[in-house]
Amino acid sequence: MREITIATVQMKPAMGEPEDNLVKMSDFVSKIASQQKVDLIVFPELVTSGYEMGVRFTELAQRVPGPSVNLMSQRAAEFGVYIAFGMATKEKVESVLFNSAVLVGPEGEMLGNYNKVHLRGEERMAFREGFRFPVFDTEVGTIGLMLGWDLAFPEVARSLALDGAELLCVLANWETAQMEEWRTYVRARAFENALYVAASNRVGEDVTLNFGGESMIVGPRGKTHASLADEKDPESGEPREGYCVARIDLDEVRKCREEFQTLQARQPTTYRTIVKRY
Repeated sequence: MREITIATVQMKPAMGEPEDNLVKMSDFVSKIASQQKVDLIVFPELVTSGYEMGVRFTELAQRVPGPSVNLMSQRAAEFGVYIAFGMATKEKVESVLFNSAVLVGPEGEMLGNYNKVHLRGEERMAFREGFRFPVFDTEVGTIGLMLGWDLAFPEVARSLALDGAELLCVLANWETAQMEEWRTYVRARAFENALYVAASNRVGEDVTLNFGGESMIVGPRGKTHASLADEKDPESGEPREGYCVARIDLDEVRKCREEFQTLQARQPTTYRTIVKRY
């Protein structure tokens, strides 16, 4: 058995206040890791800045590694955990910005980052599209990273699965009005690729958008191992900040793929239409 423990966090970032958000993230890491042995903690998309920042992303974006990555790397080393989190990043050319997911390791090492490929709405005005889907071989398994709207495209999860991913970390800012999509997509990506999905979605409001939470950890046969779907304010009914934890066995990925042959039975030569422009 290859058992690991995962935590998915849903929190409300303070808009344009990266220092405050990093303090809150650090508090979550400390609280989670002090209560049980955990291997991986997943935070939402753009958690260091907030979502509706517009042109302010140019001043909030950081290089990788940079101050935010260095701080979370210290926390990862302090508690011996892997941490995945979302932030706005920039290249050496100051005007080139990405909506990125970063993965740091339990020794404080920077393992890599992923730049969001499927930008939605006003994201296109702030960020440049990524162009590849990296996977990360770690001591706790092979991890793929996805951001927000990537979840709606089955090609993303399938590409990561074919490159060896056993666990998908989905870092999202999914809106309250589309939560039925969120629930369906998370389970579908787990089912169709026979892998685990650790999905972290933020809560709260920015300027015009409201975010729906329901962070969860789902297994390769669609079983929900942990969920924050019921984590709501009793008065307003709005989703609250929090985290959920699940212990999973990555050997189940291989067992499910061998039993159901989801990947093995593919017929790639018949799928040419998939890569055509609409």
